[in-house]
Amino acid sequence: MSKDSPAPVEVSSTLSKSTNVSSDALLYNQTQDQQSNAESRFSESNTRPTKMVIILTLVSSISGFMFGYDTGYISSALVNVGTDLSNKILTSGEKEFITSATSLGAFFGAIIGGILANLIGRKKVLLGSNVIFVVGTIIQVVAHTVWTMIAGRFVLGLGVGIASLISPLMLSELAPAKYRGRLIVTNCMFITGGQLVAYFINWGLVHVNQGWRISVGLCMVPPVIQFVLFYFLPDTPRFYIMRGNIDAARKVIKQTHNQVSDSYVNATIEDMIAANSTVPGSNPLEQAWNSIKIIHKTPANFRALILACGLQGIQQFTGFNSLMYFSTTIFETLGFHNATAVSIIIAATNFVFTGVALCIIDKVGRRRILLWSVPSMCISMVVCAIAFHFLGIKFTSGANLVIKTTGISGWGIVVIIGMVLFVASYAIGIGNSAWTGVELFSDVNVRAVGCMYAAGTNWAGSLVIASTFLTMLENITPTGTFSFFAALCFISFLFVYFLLPEVAGLELEETTVLLSNGFNVKEAAKLSKARKLQSKFAANSAPTV
Repeated sequence: MSKDSPAPVEVSSTLSKSTNVSSDALLYNQTQDQQSNAESRFSESNTRPTKMVIILTLVSSISGFMFGYDTGYISSALVNVGTDLSNKILTSGEKEFITSATSLGAFFGAIIGGILANLIGRKKVLLGSNVIFVVGTIIQVVAHTVWTMIAGRFVLGLGVGIASLISPLMLSELAPAKYRGRLIVTNCMFITGGQLVAYFINWGLVHVNQGWRISVGLCMVPPVIQFVLFYFLPDTPRFYIMRGNIDAARKVIKQTHNQVSDSYVNATIEDMIAANSTVPGSNPLEQAWNSIKIIHKTPANFRALILACGLQGIQQFTGFNSLMYFSTTIFETLGFHNATAVSIIIAATNFVFTGVALCIIDKVGRRRILLWSVPSMCISMVVCAIAFHFLGIKFTSGANLVIKTTGISGWGIVVIIGMVLFVASYAIGIGNSAWTGVELFSDVNVRAVGCMYAAGTNWAGSLVIASTFLTMLENITPTGTFSFFAALCFISFLFVYFLLPEVAGLELEETTVLLSNGFNVKEAAKLSKARKLQSKFAANSAPTV
């Protein structure tokens, strides 16, 4: 047995010993075979990312930048577009249609990407998303009517949805276990970086006639760069194994691991082959359909699906994208003369605290971070709800927002503080942890399908928020809207506390053992702790290994 796919006996043994003996005894009392397994696991889990992994991470994460830039520019564009579309001021409903069109396209894009990822490969699907992204951008740049803009946003959304699925999928399959969370969060750093760049560009173009078209046109730059760079890079070894191309998989493994022996490469390939379940079907489409059935019928895969989709649902339905899409509109309503500049505070907070998550996610663990960040989100939403109550702001149907108060009051500052605290908690927690849900699928054949479901959940949530947020402000008031999001945050905390196991530091294949007979929250914590002890022991013993 090699490092990537430990037998259930070994897992249970590790769980038992991790609670009764010291780290030294844990490892010294193992049999010779178990020691070999631990050393092999250490070889992958603790090796530093190679230059190839770093290059693949950075190039793949350009997809995140594209997604982030899109959500960033639309917030200001909705305010700065003026009468440039259909020669009239946009109504609240039209703003919701324009914003939600991308989410609708991304929903379908995620489904298409999830199916094609297994059929033609992660790399080719990602390259295709670049082309779609450019086409959608061109349509928006030349748009002179509301519905043309909506069409462009929908096409762009198809590319966004595909890329949002493929990028974390590739990173999860390429990254060493010890750094997997951080490398996936790197994609999130690019997302938040794209949002921040978009806000700064829109701020600089706020007084330029039809400057919003310039900020939209700049969307074409990242996909062109990614297409050129990724054309020369390989696909993931797990996809090559699926296609039976062992030589290509072997080559990529050697490129993504530091100074590994042939025996280690062979063991890794054997584990991938063992994890690669045989999906029946006479053609790729039939195999894709059977993969969908497998993910529902296999208990471990179905539990992983519940968790991955649940995390994505938490990310969207707790209200974050309502701030990213409409923060400029909200701040304009509060009385700020340059609402775009104020919105930079939100984007900058998101970027900075995503950086914090990058540093701690693999050390602290996904579950532990969420157990304190989600309650912080809840408290922040309550603060915003109280502040809006005392502000007395009333949203009305149509193009304009009616404000009962004049100027910027102290409660307006409280709203900003509440939003900043919410975004900081979101960025350090669910904003990143949701995308690590791909770790939960160990079976290579269902991982792309699982990611498809998860990304689809994300974009379905984004669609609901984008298409209803302004309507909610009008019908149940800002206080009611933010109170509703606070309640959803509380429900999300219960989901994390009772169902989400800790998988930091574990191999992709180990998650199947954990989820095969339950969510095993306590057992996962013990196993994660045991892996840290093994890693610490192996690091101290490295010269003699």
